[in-house]
Amino acid sequence: MTSKDRILSRIRRALPEAPRCAAEGARLGDIPRDYLHVHGDRTPAESTDLLAAHLSEYRAKVHRTDGAGLPELLARLLAARGARTVLVPPALPAHWLAAADAVLVPDRAESTPYELDAVDSVVTGCALAVAETGTIVLDGGPDQGRRRITLIPDHHVCVVRVPDQLVDSVPQALARLDPTRPLTWISGPSATSDIELDRVEGVHGPRTLEVVLLGAE
Repeated sequence: MTSKDRILSRIRRALPEAPRCAAEGARLGDIPRDYLHVHGDRTPAESTDLLAAHLSEYRAKVHRTDGAGLPELLARLLAARGARTVLVPPALPAHWLAAADAVLVPDRAESTPYELDAVDSVVTGCALAVAETGTIVLDGGPDQGRRRITLIPDHHVCVVRVPDQLVDSVPQALARLDPTRPLTWISGPSATSDIELDRVEGVHGPRTLEVVLLGAE
């Protein structure tokens, strides 16, 4: 028996008694989902603090504001970055960038990767955020735009409405997300490490991620 045979044999023994060949129309038995759906009880404020802590650990920059302070905060973040052009999804609330001193570039299907790479920053909303993992989830909604506009520019500012768009755990997130949509899960800025653990940022997406936690007014 080869190593492959032994591995497959162990997998078969671990599976519930059910037909094994999906290609022939067979269906596996119900998968047990008796795992914890959340780890501990938290208030909305505690969940927000946990999200902020995990985002910071991943080297994202976290800011907090309310609706009245959001335009000025976004303008300040873009100015600090020196952003002269900002990518804007089609349904981003217009007042969010009303105070920004930058050229707003609409998300267009015909934009080339070279054109997107020339843009200084992108500002989006999100689908939701996960406190326990410090993860932002985008689903290509109208306030987020196409996936590529959050992967090519070097600076991404993402606004999360808390607590409405905040969940504690990944199982809770999956229950709220539409699996047919193009989901992008972001935990901090793009980063990778080689075998010597030398960290390089900006290889697979934005080098800088700034998350704005937008609370109720």
